[in-house]
This record gives sequence, C-alpha cells and structure tokens, in this order.
Amino acid sequence: MALRVYNTLTRDKTDFNPIEEGKVRMYVCGPTVYDSAHVGHAMSALVFDIVRRYLTYKGYDVHYVMNFTDVDDKIIDRAKRLGVDPFELAEKYIEEFKHNLLDLNILPATEHPRATDEIEAIITMVEKLIDKGAAYEVDGDVYFRVEKAKDYGKLSGRRLDEMNAGSRIRVDERKENPMDFAVWKAAKPGEPAWDSPWGPGRPGWHIECSAMNLDHLGQQIDIHGGGNDLVFPHHENEIAQTEAITGKPFARYWMHNGMLQLKGEKMSKSTGNLIPINEFVRDYTGDVMRLIVLTSHYRSPLTFNDEVIEANQRALDRLLSAKRPAMPGADGAPDEILAKLAQQVEATRQGFAEAMDEDFNTAGALGHIFDLVRMINQARAEQATDEQLAPAQKAFAELTDVVGLELKESESATTGADAFIELLLNLRQELRTQKHYALADRVRAELSALGVVIEDTPQGSTWRWE
Repeated sequence: MALRVYNTLTRDKTDFNPIEEGKVRMYVCGPTVYDSAHVGHAMSALVFDIVRRYLTYKGYDVHYVMNFTDVDDKIIDRAKRLGVDPFELAEKYIEEFKHNLLDLNILPATEHPRATDEIEAIITMVEKLIDKGAAYEVDGDVYFRVEKAKDYGKLSGRRLDEMNAGSRIRVDERKENPMDFAVWKAAKPGEPAWDSPWGPGRPGWHIECSAMNLDHLGQQIDIHGGGNDLVFPHHENEIAQTEAITGKPFARYWMHNGMLQLKGEKMSKSTGNLIPINEFVRDYTGDVMRLIVLTSHYRSPLTFNDEVIEANQRALDRLLSAKRPAMPGADGAPDEILAKLAQQVEATRQGFAEAMDEDFNTAGALGHIFDLVRMINQARAEQATDEQLAPAQKAFAELTDVVGLELKESESATTGADAFIELLLNLRQELRTQKHYALADRVRAELSALGVVIEDTPQGSTWRWE
C-alpha cells in the first residue's frame, strides 16, 4: 500500500512521491529560544520525529533539518528584562531544548542550523529579492512586496484583497501595502546587528527559514512541517519569498500538527497555562508524552490534562507487560494458542503498516500493537515459554521502536506497580479463603478497571495486563 499524506497546500490526501526516488528532504520549524520549551513544543517535535522514523522504516533516506531561531524580538526583549546578553540567553535555551529532545527520545536532526549562522545567506537572499523587484528598502528596513506573489494566500486560503480590507490601521506608513512583511530590520540601539548593504540590522523571522532551506536542502523540498499556528503568516511568507527567487514550487507537502490544549483551553503565554518539558519529565517518562501524541491524529487538537496523562501511564504499563518473560515453570502453550499468536503477529504487522500509510494514523497503528499485547499476555497465561513468546515479542519491539517508544522498565515500574498488584492478588486470595467473596470480587473489579486481568487456575491466581 502506498503512503498517503494530507497536504495543507492542496487540502487533500495524496500518494507520497518525493522529488528524488528513495530520498526525503524534510524541514521542520524549530523553537524560538527565548524561554524553556513547553509540552506544546514537545507535541510538534514528537509528531515529526514519528513521521521521520516511519519514512526511514519504509526505506527512505531522510535528510531532516530542524532550525533554531536564535535572534528575534522575543529573545531581545526577554534578555533586556533579565539584563543578560541575548546570545547567551539563546544558547542556554538551545542546550536545554537539546536535553528535552533526549528526554523524549527524539532523534537528533541531520542538521540543526541557527539563524545567526545564516546571516550571509540571508543577506544574499534579500539582495536577490530586491533585484527581482520583490522587495524594497526603506530607511534600512527591507520589505517583501506581497503583491508580487500572484498566488499569495494559497497555503492559508486567504485572499490578499480580503486581508487588505480587514486591515484597519497601517502598522507602518512606509509600507507600500499593509501586508508587506520585513525581511530585514534596521538596527535599534542596544540590539544585535550585522552589517548589510542597507546598514546595520538583522533578519526578519520569515526569511530565516527560507534561507536555511535553500542553504541546507536546496531550492525544493519534499516536506515542510510545523504547528498549524505557523500556516499564516510564517509559512505563507516563506512560500512567497522563496518562490519569488527560485520560480519553483517550494515544498511538495505541507504538514501541520494540531495545537495542544490544556484542559480544553489552548496553551498560551497570556493565560500562563504552559507546562515546561523539564517539569513534565520529572514526573513521567518521555514514553508517556509520546503515547499522548500517538493516541491522537497529528492534525487534530490534542487535549492535555491529568486524566489524559494517567490514562497514557496505564497504557504504558500495558505495553510494558508484553515484555515480561514466561511464567515460572511454563511448560508450553497449546498449539491452538500458538497458532493464534502467530496469526496476530502477521495481522499486527499488516494493520500497523496500513494505518501508518494512511496519513500517519498513529492511533490506529497503536491499536494494532495493543492487539498483539493482548495475545502475548494470553499466550503467557496459557503457559507459553520464552522461546514461544520470542517471535511475537520481537515484532512488538520492532513496531514500538518505529514510533519511538523506548519501553524501559524503570525501577519504580518493576518494584512499584507489579509489587502492588501482587499484594492485592494475595489480599484477594486471603479474602476468598475467609469467604469474604464480595470484597474479593471488588478487588478483582477494581483491578480490571485499571486494565489488570486476573485468571484463577488450579495452581493459583495469575494476572496480566489487558
């Protein structure tokens, strides 16, 4: 089955055909490093890590670029408030974000370019825009002429005349059109600046990503990704200025993830409802955050609250149960069970690929993995040996690795949850011995609600994750 991808530009789902067979050029907008990254940043980084991993699994050679915006109004303003050097502030948060990526098991990009390392390429690009009549200089600032982009608004679906009609005030009277945007900004006192043909200044935000794309991936790329809050104006402006220079379609596929919402409310600085990644990983493993992303479609809004976190912690416990060894003294499962286990392995592999090939339907793919988990646990309960479980556990490890789950047994997981369940199992047995059947049934029911299946056998009671 061919991989199908939803394209924001065309607003439909089509077969994935990269520019060069077997190779994928992929660019994802990284963070503006003026503060600690939050779980919203984690969502976007995880989405495109999963996309990249699956493309690699399908045999593509993926050249993956994620940038750092390390010079920007937000960085400069925060550095002023803190009384620190803006470059030192940016460097601090770049290093912190790299640690966040490690905590979340996100693969390092092929390249992590920074805006400040691309100044020469940015100036060259601005010069070309001016030469082509697509940009103009005013008092050291350089603006892009949106009217030169005949199809401006094609990504967001906005029409330029409607945008102009909706503009109530001119932000800058020097602009030829209110929608013209800065590609170079004249220096202000005390701000970082570089020499340019238009005087000291620094790049505008949108030009940075265009320059880094051209410099590191070439004139055309296969996938450009980011949050759907970047569709307009950032990605719209990237298209306009890049295609003004190259005369070619910029990216074949524009992919945008939905926004993460805390308790149903969109995350924002103004409401203060941001949870730093650093804070999240103190209490939970990166796998929990990854599961939260995997259980929803990447283009949909994602609710993030305590209930969602706990549900995915339980889901992680169920996944970990598939790695458990055979029961002590297991003497082999019946042939019928082993046949079902083998069939489930094949069904899971096929279902996983079909789901992922349908615009990276990770929730569907994960559902097939859980089907395999249930069959592994059933086979273990039916006395399957380690050797009999091995092929299914190998397939389980392979597919969970494709979506980036580490599934490491932590000390707390081994000695905490398992030990507590064993304690409750012993308590239940004692209640049954003393004929307190109602209480024993309540223990069983409560464990069942948590996804724990108890099986009573002549040799005693056993348990497994559902």
